[in-house]
Amino acid sequence: MTKRVIQFGTSRFLQAHVDLFIHEARVAGQDIGPITVVKTTRGTERSGRVSAFGDKAGYPVIIRGIIDNKTVNNTLTVKSIDGGLIADRDWQKLNEVFANEAEVVISNVGESGYAVPAEDEISAPSDNLVPASFPAKLLSLLYARYLAGGKPLLILPCELISENGKVLRQILVGLADKWKLDSGFNTWMSTKVTLCDTLVDRIVSEAIDPVGAIAEPYALWAIKREAAYKIPFTHPAIVETDDLEPFLRLKLHILNLGHSFLAEIWRSEKRPPDETVREILSDPAIKKRLTDLYREEVIPGFAGYGMAEAATTYVAATLERFENPFLNHRLSDIAQNHRLKLDRRVVDFIAWIKKPNPAANVKMLQALSA
Repeated sequence: MTKRVIQFGTSRFLQAHVDLFIHEARVAGQDIGPITVVKTTRGTERSGRVSAFGDKAGYPVIIRGIIDNKTVNNTLTVKSIDGGLIADRDWQKLNEVFANEAEVVISNVGESGYAVPAEDEISAPSDNLVPASFPAKLLSLLYARYLAGGKPLLILPCELISENGKVLRQILVGLADKWKLDSGFNTWMSTKVTLCDTLVDRIVSEAIDPVGAIAEPYALWAIKREAAYKIPFTHPAIVETDDLEPFLRLKLHILNLGHSFLAEIWRSEKRPPDETVREILSDPAIKKRLTDLYREEVIPGFAGYGMAEAATTYVAATLERFENPFLNHRLSDIAQNHRLKLDRRVVDFIAWIKKPNPAANVKMLQALSA
């Protein structure tokens, strides 16, 4: 199997989500992979993890939780990754693999990963110059692929950003204009490079050193259909759809909003440093605050879009996921980039629900986002 996948991001989430899906598809005989994982950030953090990706024995993913009142506790060995690269160290090799072998690109570089610093806006592609940001790295690699013959490419971004494919394309186009790349490249990128909007959903609570993860049974990868692409493989957790909006709003404004609501309580009330989602919800008063938030403000907000039933069902599933007895989902992890997350999960929700229902009660949410 030689349908090379380039993955930007080394996170435990990708290990227990996309990488696991591709492993299972390969085991089933599908022609997808293997994966080359790329560390895009500067510095030595996670360099040991990158080296471990080359272990042919694979790495463990432990799936633990409750489904239909039945306990799930399985350990899988994932072998879809055959090596890791560090962009700053292995730039020339990455250029070669990306230009000549890649057929699918996957990214998950975080909610702030699309930022482009000033230094990247004035830099043109070079075999020796490694851009600082992920978008500039990607654009430079795309240009090298174009110069090498310009084979078509599918890019599936997994960042939790609304219309992530569209946003990433806009960033790349704007940067290409600043770099003054030739019109032939722009035409190739608009006709041969497909960027799909996608949404990922799975709680991956813990990393296993040096590589591996512990995750819940629930998993979803929703991909918006595009005329120019054919999904590269199938999996029970992959959903193709013409409209990602309902999937995005449910996850962002119920599951993720709930996480940030609990993280704000954890931060402001100076609760135990290693407290988990399950542990904080064992406090009846805090659980009531969360369920009241969902019942009194979140579900009515979705009702303005005719999604009250879907939101109610998703809230019930979310609470069950939060109280998974096998996962240690630390609030300190959730609280990283807290302000940025509040903007995406809370402030955006307030703006969204005011459109169809200006009188919606958003008192608690406004207090949280202040």
